[in-house]
This record gives sequence, structure tokens and C-alpha cells, in this order.
Amino acid sequence: MSTRCRTVVPTTRTDSRSQGAVPAWYRQPIVWLAAGVFAFSLAGCAWIIAVSSVDADATLPVDGITVLKVPLSRPPPPDAKP
Repeated sequence: MSTRCRTVVPTTRTDSRSQGAVPAWYRQPIVWLAAGVFAFSLAGCAWIIAVSSVDADATLPVDGITVLKVPLSRPPPPDAKP
């Protein structure tokens, strides 16, 4: 206490947060959220590739000129049933 002001002066905190220290990166929730989103997106890509490789599309009957295996003209329409 002071003789001029009879109020108690608050003491300063000495923990690491008051000194401007940054908490560890693994204690930040946004890091774990980003890691989870990244892991789930990789797992989703792997799942899509695995599912799509099971059921392959039938090849189209293509006659004529192709560029990089892409036909330059449309295939003939299938026969319409009456």
C-alpha cells in the first residue's frame, strides 16, 4: 500500500501468456481441423478411385479419325426399337 493512495496495487501475472509467448502449435484447434479435412479428402479420393475401378465403362465403337483417343465425330445412334 502506498501512503498517497490506500488501494492495493494488483500484482502482475508471471505466466507465459502475459509475456507474449505463443502456445504450442499442437494446442491450436484449427491445425487439427485442417489436418482432419486433408485426411478425409485423401481418403475420399482413394475411395472414389477404388469404387470407380470396379465398374469400368464399356468402350464405344469408334470408326474414323481420333485425336488422343477422342473421336472427331459422334458415334452412330443405337437402333431405336419400335
